[in-house]
Amino acid sequence: MKRRDFSAQLGLSGLALAVPGLSLAQGGPQEGKHYQRLAQPLAGTPGKIEVVEFFWYGCPHCNAFEPVVADWVKQLPADVSFRHVHVAFRANVKLHQRLFYALEALGKEKDVRARVFAAMHREGKALDSVKAMTEFLTPLGIEADKFTQAYNSFGVQTKCTQAEKLSEAYRIDGVPALGVGGRFWTSPALASAGQRVSEIESGQRALATVDFLIQRLRSGKA
Repeated sequence: MKRRDFSAQLGLSGLALAVPGLSLAQGGPQEGKHYQRLAQPLAGTPGKIEVVEFFWYGCPHCNAFEPVVADWVKQLPADVSFRHVHVAFRANVKLHQRLFYALEALGKEKDVRARVFAAMHREGKALDSVKAMTEFLTPLGIEADKFTQAYNSFGVQTKCTQAEKLSEAYRIDGVPALGVGGRFWTSPALASAGQRVSEIESGQRALATVDFLIQRLRSGKA
């Protein structure tokens, strides 16, 4: 979902059938077509290649991408780290960003992540107020007072600010998107190069592009 499309939440679009045997590109993903290089590289952790997924809980495309990227993360090699960064393109998305970092601060985000996506995309819950969030989270074992304290904390505000700065540094204007090693970014839409394929295949193409970029970074040829 593009930044400009955040003025209205979109439903899932009709999915075109994937083309059997279709590869990303002959010879591999192409810079400027399937991924972009950052003009200014970002600092990283020595010995680690960081992959960042930029997302929004309320984005239908992020919801479709979630199981694909979750399976991919389970097989990451030791020299690759992965983390989620919640964007904040508009006011109500900022509320969900604070929800994400509050849950992360409580050590509960991984536990309830799938439930949050399900609530927003299958159960019709907007989770657009602290009251709505606590009513949803309390039955999941998260105390309302502890959540509210975390939600309003300076630490969570700092995390939100850092997330916004990182998304700007990667020049992210839509989600889901993937930053790779502080050098590149791609997305399901970009990796599909304008071809009409299913959400699942476009996600797989994005991750194949990430794998390609990891190899480039690892080999020192980036």
